[in-house]
Amino acid sequence: MVIKVFLASSSGSTAIKKKQQDVLGFLEALKVDYAPLDIACNEDNRMWMRENVPVEKKPTNGIPLPPQIFNEESYCGDYETFFDAKEDNAVYAFLGLPPPPGSKEAKEAEKAFILENGPVKNGTVENETVESETVENGTDDAEDEENLEAEEVEEENLDDDSLKREVPMDFNGDEHTHEVGGETGEEAAEEAAEEDAATEEKVAKEEEEAVKDTEEAAEDTKAPVKQEEAQEEVEDDEAKGEDDQPVSEGEEDLGSEEEEELRQLEEEEEAPEQEEEDE
Repeated sequence: MVIKVFLASSSGSTAIKKKQQDVLGFLEALKVDYAPLDIACNEDNRMWMRENVPVEKKPTNGIPLPPQIFNEESYCGDYETFFDAKEDNAVYAFLGLPPPPGSKEAKEAEKAFILENGPVKNGTVENETVESETVENGTDDAEDEENLEAEEVEEENLDDDSLKREVPMDFNGDEHTHEVGGETGEEAAEEAAEEDAATEEKVAKEEEEAVKDTEEAAEDTKAPVKQEEAQEEVEDDEAKGEDDQPVSEGEEDLGSEEEEELRQLEEEEEAPEQEEEDE
């Protein structure tokens, strides 16, 4: 099988030239045999390429651009599909060639095969070997499945019995049996609603207690302030009372004596002056 790469040797497009070089360089790196076919100098190559490119792969104008890749006469794809295959390590699958042993693509293909069919041993699939051994030993898969189902049923019955537990006494002192798994959806909903109501009531009480504690703390803080204010008012009243007290009679007599002495001194000073004026 020969890989055919249709090229345009005299293309004036830099993008087309770069794509062609990318394809050829990668094929050479993989050591894949290919045949470059020039459509610029050979009309037959150009017509063959245009006729064999699938309609859905052609652009809107109906003229496919190089590079176009074929495996003999089977269409592989254009540069975009080649680039995607290169990114996915699937170039050999893109070209329709078996990957060489030891390559990344070969290893990935082997992993995919193992995931689908199981590991391979001595050239055969291990799953097939295991099945043949079980048939030779006379074991039947159907019987094994039936046995497993019977064991599962017994385990379920045991689980149902274990779910039931005896409650010695209820709140009224009566003995009764309570089945864990026997409650209906309505009873479970009622219990959940009661639990929610109890929780809300508890939260409300805690909030009220917190508010009371806050108010008491505020009152305790205000009490010393009020006492200080009352003490200051008492001191102010005492100071005002001292200022407003009436003058005693003894103090009034002292004041009048002082005024009398001042008056006599003034008269004694004025007397000599009056005599001088009379002379």
